[in-house]
Amino acid sequence: MTATAARGVAAIMSILTRISAALFILSLPLFLVTTNVRVLASDAGFYQRGLRDYHAAETTGIALPELDRASVEIIDYFENDAGTLRILVNEGGQEASLFNARETDHMRDVKTLMRVVFRANEVSMAFILVYITAVFLWARERSLRNLAWLGLGGVAAGVVFVAAIGAVAALGGFDQAWDQFHQLVFANDFWRLNPDTDHLIQMFPEPFWQDATVIAGGLTVAEAVLVSVLASGYLFATRQRKAPGNLRTSRSRRSVAVRD
Repeated sequence: MTATAARGVAAIMSILTRISAALFILSLPLFLVTTNVRVLASDAGFYQRGLRDYHAAETTGIALPELDRASVEIIDYFENDAGTLRILVNEGGQEASLFNARETDHMRDVKTLMRVVFRANEVSMAFILVYITAVFLWARERSLRNLAWLGLGGVAAGVVFVAAIGAVAALGGFDQAWDQFHQLVFANDFWRLNPDTDHLIQMFPEPFWQDATVIAGGLTVAEAVLVSVLASGYLFATRQRKAPGNLRTSRSRRSVAVRD
């Protein structure tokens, strides 16, 4: 290989290294956020606590066991291949569909969004694992320190993201932020439901989603703090120290300089 070709390969490798490092920084907060969203979206207990906290049985006129079963079916819907969410419940002594056409159309959109979140979670996790494995297997000690710095960079990116969301919610209120979120991610207004007639919003009113947002944000912050502590601890434990011989040499050089 000629010197020119070697320099070209080195330049390409340098670019790839920078790109992969930037992707790692972005993947870390993406993984944390999507993991927490996925955990809550798949937790039947969380849904069922919300049903009780916000008195869904009284609001809908449907017994809690029926609503509990419906929450499990919603979770299954996010992962199965069904195009339409169809849940039958006992309402007033008769079997009836829990959700109307507008609600099921909205849930179809929600399912699409959740699939995007789930795939983003899986892709970001895979990239993080591959990147860390590559560093541990093929890199030396200094690269592990670089990995710790990248971890801190990812935490910083996550903090900026969470802080931006918090600022928007604080300035305009959660109601406005929630509406803006729906307008941004959905191409229609099926999400505008009637709390007097639509069971979906009766089961899971806006305060329920505010609780979910706070919990997901709190978990993300706690995980970011943990990553920061681990990365900072590793950087502190492996900080470079001057060897005693080097210290003596530098002192001798200072002494000579003083005598001169």
